[in-house]
Amino acid sequence: MMPNSSFLRMNISCLLVLAIGALGIAGDPIKQNLKEPTTLRQTIDRAVQESWKKEKIKAEENCDDATFLRRIYLDLLGTIPNHDEAIKFLSDKDEKKRNKLIERLLDDPQFSQNQTTLWDLILFGRNPPNQEATRNRTLFKQWLSDKIARNEPFDHWVRDLILAEQEGSELFYAQFNNKPEDLTESFSRIFLGTQIQCARCHDHPFTELLQKDFYGMTGFFVRLVVMDQGSSGNGEKQVKKFKIGEKSSGEVLFSGNQKELKPGKKGEPVKPKFLSGAILEEPTLPSDFKEPEFKSGTKSLPKPLFSRKEKLAQWATAPDNPFFARAAVNRIWSQFMGRGIVHPVDNFGSDNKPTLPDLLDNLTEQFIAHKFDTKWLIRELVSSQTYQLGSKGENKDALPKHFERARIRPLSAEEILSAMKVAGGDPEQKLEGSTGEYFRRYFGEPTNGLGDFQGSLSEHLFLNNSSNVRAFISRKKGNLADTINASKEPWNQRIDKMFISVLTRYPKESERAKFTAYLQSDPKSENLVEEAIWVLMNMSEFRFNH
Repeated sequence: MMPNSSFLRMNISCLLVLAIGALGIAGDPIKQNLKEPTTLRQTIDRAVQESWKKEKIKAEENCDDATFLRRIYLDLLGTIPNHDEAIKFLSDKDEKKRNKLIERLLDDPQFSQNQTTLWDLILFGRNPPNQEATRNRTLFKQWLSDKIARNEPFDHWVRDLILAEQEGSELFYAQFNNKPEDLTESFSRIFLGTQIQCARCHDHPFTELLQKDFYGMTGFFVRLVVMDQGSSGNGEKQVKKFKIGEKSSGEVLFSGNQKELKPGKKGEPVKPKFLSGAILEEPTLPSDFKEPEFKSGTKSLPKPLFSRKEKLAQWATAPDNPFFARAAVNRIWSQFMGRGIVHPVDNFGSDNKPTLPDLLDNLTEQFIAHKFDTKWLIRELVSSQTYQLGSKGENKDALPKHFERARIRPLSAEEILSAMKVAGGDPEQKLEGSTGEYFRRYFGEPTNGLGDFQGSLSEHLFLNNSSNVRAFISRKKGNLADTINASKEPWNQRIDKMFISVLTRYPKESERAKFTAYLQSDPKSENLVEEAIWVLMNMSEFRFNH
């Protein structure tokens, strides 16, 4: 469907009007709590506000209800509220309505699904190695979603991931089949917050990490064996199954600086060594030991005489591990505040100091004290005044270092797809063909985690012209376009419904006047209503969380 000339004029006007106020209006100033902090959320606010005073920073005011509503839905559920949910919240006069909403969303089944999606991308990325094995990660997502839904402590499910003995958990190792060095890099970055890859070829030039530290960590993975257990389903629905075996013998061979490597040099065996810690003590193998054969498809794999991955799982997730809990709280903080206290989140090191070191220590201590309860930590973060700041402010940096305003972030591919379904009035709409793949292709890498964002021409053309986008807007029984056209309410009320459904806010008077004039310009309004919804979905305001 091509827009007519009157619509093009309308579109330009709408773009100008909406662009002016795309991010909403800040609400009342935050009232300072002068009492001693009794909760983590108060500790957060006090630490952040003290940094503002020290740096002489003028912070943003509290965000309004509409901004908070859209932000919290996207951050906790990965989608936007529907029209009725938004109306109910915005009209509620209860002073505690934000806290009540947070509790309801944390208990929503979609919370665990959203967290699973986020962690799936952390662990695998958009294009994981060994894509044939990991293309369909249904079993992994079911495994992790079940753990998050039961609020299993963070250290527990990570321990199970390292042990890889439960169906679905094996896929993390399967993507690094026969590549223990790559696995070492990924594991250290994600769970220890340490960029160890520089020590793969030589001693790290800026930290105390040595090349032998890298290969010491690799020693925990070198004996792992990925065993193919067959597959079920066909095509894109094919699910491959694996078991992770572990040998009792085999060592990493260290040959020194790669630049100084001489042809034919085999290297010397390196014992497993915990990062910045001790060498693993393990018993000597019997002199007559013979490694059993590992066969694909075998239901019962031979057990190692001594399991290195069990020792790694115990060390990595222990409360006194100097890396694990700190890396976890920093990553979770970044998920909701936009950047880590250590930034980037996976680059802890002597050359990369935390912005708020005392707060990071406090977060870590309380996370451990609360037995790695991720839901508790998230509740405290999003209940803080710091999280609920407005997103304007004087600082124009994408990710303010001292958290004086909320971050503005682009929606992920999954969030855009879900938001369009909700905004269009049909959240359960079945996707045809490769619609999901199209969205991942055009919106799959919206940010590199450093606050950089650049909308591409292909993204713009996709939003403007794709039939995949039109599918959420075109009139169908019961969806938004159908409801607006069938309604007998005055146009201003119907326009309110469009804005709340798509942008989670009421229109300004100038916006309402423009839309009313356009929608009344033709007695047959069916196409005009679809085009008006299309305009709202193509606004930058819809593309970002604001």
